[in-house]
Amino acid sequence: MASGMFRRKAIVPPSEMAAEHQLARTLSWPHLVALGVGAIVGTGILTLIGVGADRAGPAVIVSFAVAGLICACAALAYAEMATMMPVSGSAYTYSYAVLGEVFAWVVGWSLLAEYTLVVATVAVGWSGYATGFLAGLGLALPDALTHGPTMADGAVASWGVNVPALVIVAVVAGLLMLGTKESATLNAVLVVVKVIALAVFVGVALPYFDGARLEPFSPFGFAKHLSADGVERGVMAAAAIIFFAFYGFDAISTAAEETKNPGRDLAIGIVGSMAACVAIYMIVAVAAVGALSYTRFADSPEPLALILREIGQPGAARFLAGSAVIALPTVILAFLYGQSRIFFVMARDRLLPESLARVSARGTPVRITLFTAAIVMLFAGFLPIDAIAALANAGTLTAFAAVAVCMLVMRRRAPDMARPFRAPAAWVVGAGAIVGCAYLFISLPSTTQLWFLGWNVVGLLLYFLFVARRQAV
Repeated sequence: MASGMFRRKAIVPPSEMAAEHQLARTLSWPHLVALGVGAIVGTGILTLIGVGADRAGPAVIVSFAVAGLICACAALAYAEMATMMPVSGSAYTYSYAVLGEVFAWVVGWSLLAEYTLVVATVAVGWSGYATGFLAGLGLALPDALTHGPTMADGAVASWGVNVPALVIVAVVAGLLMLGTKESATLNAVLVVVKVIALAVFVGVALPYFDGARLEPFSPFGFAKHLSADGVERGVMAAAAIIFFAFYGFDAISTAAEETKNPGRDLAIGIVGSMAACVAIYMIVAVAAVGALSYTRFADSPEPLALILREIGQPGAARFLAGSAVIALPTVILAFLYGQSRIFFVMARDRLLPESLARVSARGTPVRITLFTAAIVMLFAGFLPIDAIAALANAGTLTAFAAVAVCMLVMRRRAPDMARPFRAPAAWVVGAGAIVGCAYLFISLPSTTQLWFLGWNVVGLLLYFLFVARRQAV
């Protein structure tokens, strides 16, 4: 079994796979850029800027820059690996091919936490916006149908089923099963809506900018520390939370087998979407903290809309909220797409039931999409998502660091292997991603670190009890 644990997977070109395992190539680089921006620009910038400001003050601008720099290093590593190995599976596939099976399982298990919890969290967030929107139309839903179980003092305070969250996941899953290109086209349209909404925010808020609101700039310091009120604060504490707002570009690498020209388009999609989103986030952060004191919007679940209302722009606030209802499903689509493709490859590798690795006549993996949607709906509709959602950050940090390690190992193991995209200053970029991810992981709340440790202990037990034995047969 020990030798099997470290077996490395040979990368088989998609054209040489069985027809039932081949995905249809329908995407080009504009689809990929839109997929990345659709995944990255979502609840993170709409809600987490308030959480970040609470932990870092006006220096939340620096927190965005730090998180963006680390993600940029990871994005360059992803671009190199994705063009070297243009097959689905993302970090899981690279780890299997470069590091070995058990490492691939840990990364795949971590990605399960990332994608499932991101989709569930965004679905729950969308449900909140949609419930308020329906109430404004006189169609208020019963309270028990608008949220899952809520926790208080470690116990369930109230029971419920989040019906809107279940509905939106089902709708997006149905769209993905209809066809990848059709999904990507609709996603691109909705991404434009989101970007316009943020542009309206910046355009309305910037005239109210006052440099005095940035003083003191960093009231809680740089490193993570426990403040007197029991909250972990500092620029890095904020960056570790804000990191949630940046990831999503990794979903692009899962589209490798469905991309018409992966050697060119994957690099453009990954690096292009990441660069665009870093610029968007920095501009929005500056406009936000300059227009209103961070203490006024730090605890708000809708900080950008609150800022607009506070500066006397209720119409713009309503437009922003309406845009969120329309466009937030792009995040669900991108991550549900990415998760289904990772599961698809794990099933094809027999780490999940192989029967799930089948495609329909349209070239879409219907079975695995249904399987993925069912898992997400369980979390979104029936579990207290707020208690474990931070696991997503830990899972993502693990995947990002693994991809950077794979890039550096391949630079030593196969320096002459064809690389349609080569990360500049690879050793600096790789080290930046690895060290940065490790520091952000240390900066996560202690409870999140414990949850992540427990999650991976369970994952390894499953691997040794079931998966490794099946692989040895």
